[in-house]
This record gives sequence, C-alpha cells and structure tokens, in this order.
Amino acid sequence: MNLYWLIEKPIAHRGFHRNDDQIPENSMIAFEQAIKHGFPIELDLHLSKDGKVMVFHDSTLKRMTGEEGKITDFTAEQLQQYMLLGSNYSIPLLAEVLELVNGKVPLLIELKNSNPVGVLEEKVLLLLQSYQGLYAIQSFDPFTLEWFYHQAPWIPRGQLACNMESSQLLPFEKYMLQNLGFNYKTKPDFISYGIVDLPYWAVDQAKAKGLPILGWTARNKESFEQARQYCDNIIFEGFLPS
Repeated sequence: MNLYWLIEKPIAHRGFHRNDDQIPENSMIAFEQAIKHGFPIELDLHLSKDGKVMVFHDSTLKRMTGEEGKITDFTAEQLQQYMLLGSNYSIPLLAEVLELVNGKVPLLIELKNSNPVGVLEEKVLLLLQSYQGLYAIQSFDPFTLEWFYHQAPWIPRGQLACNMESSQLLPFEKYMLQNLGFNYKTKPDFISYGIVDLPYWAVDQAKAKGLPILGWTARNKESFEQARQYCDNIIFEGFLPS
C-alpha cells in the first residue's frame, strides 16, 4: 500500500480553486489547475437521484449554484445543467474526473453518504476498480470506512474528524469521532483532522502509533505553517504553498 504520496506534497482542497466564477471548487478547471501545479486533489462525492456519483461538497445546491434543493433530489443530467458560481463549469461526475486526472496526480476522495451504507460505497468502488492512479478514500462516517475495510482493504482509508460539537450527532457519537474512538472498527491508514482543533491528544496518540496525520484546511500561509507542527501534510486552499 503506497501511502508516501499522502505526505509528499500539500493537497489541494476541492482542487486548486479560487472559488469564484473563474475557478470554482470541485470543478474540472480546478482539477486541471491542481494537475498543472502537481498537487494531489481532495474532492467530495454524493449520489444523484438516479444513482450517479457526483463531485460536489454540499448536501444542498444553494451555495454553489443558487438553486434550491438537495443534490440527492436531482438526476445527474439535471445537476449538470447547473453552473458552479455562475461559471462555465457544471457539477462533474466522478467518472469524468477520473478520466481527466488519469493518474497524473493522486486523489483524496471524501465520501459524503446520505444513503444506507454500501450504496454510495459500492458505486465508488466500481468506478475505482479500473482506475490506474494513486488514490485514498476518507470519510467522517466510520461505517463507510468499515465497509471499505471489509470490501476493499487494499484501498487506503482515512478517518476524518475534528471538534464535533457543532454537528447534529448524538453526544456519544460526537465524543467517539472527536477522540478517534471508532478506529478499532475502521482500522484507518491515516487520520485527517481539522487544524483549528490541533494540537489534540487523540491525534498525537494516533501519530505515535505511526498513522500519518493530514490537517484540514489551511487557507493562508500562516495557518499552513502553524499546522505543520502537528501534521505530516496539509490540505489547503486559497493560496500557493511555498
């Protein structure tokens, strides 16, 4: 299992974007720019109403397209009619992104699952089975990681976490995620933790056990440099890391 790429170069959050109408996040142009600069790409996945794997961060369309509704309420064909931040770029399919990237840079793929566990995961695995480039998956959902641990243990898995107080989870679930308490079930290969919550004892403990630590998301050079004290690599956006 090749994990060196996870710590070799900073990872472009939702592509190397400006999040404006020229280079919006999770767009084909943002991924092209990441490839141009040689940065690994972090991206997010949801399922459309008709079961297609879409590259999009939010559960709702409003922020990025101005449209009302959840991404799961629309078919892939409908979603691809909506332009990101008024740009000329629409919501891409994962299949399109895989064809574009084609192994040129590694991919850090976050699954955002609103379906029963196994639905999105199965479709993502099917698309990745024929992909030749380097990649890893990550998720806040430990059951997603557990699914991949059992169904595709060769794929590197990362547990996403942070201070979970603002989430809608039950108190016990918040506590377990914040403290990486599900690791015994998910057997993650790396940890991806919010940099505003570092340093943190559970992350230090995971690092001491040999797990690479990714920090998210640095939005300027100052936060990038500060996070490097605690992390093996940084997920960044909005600036060019030195």
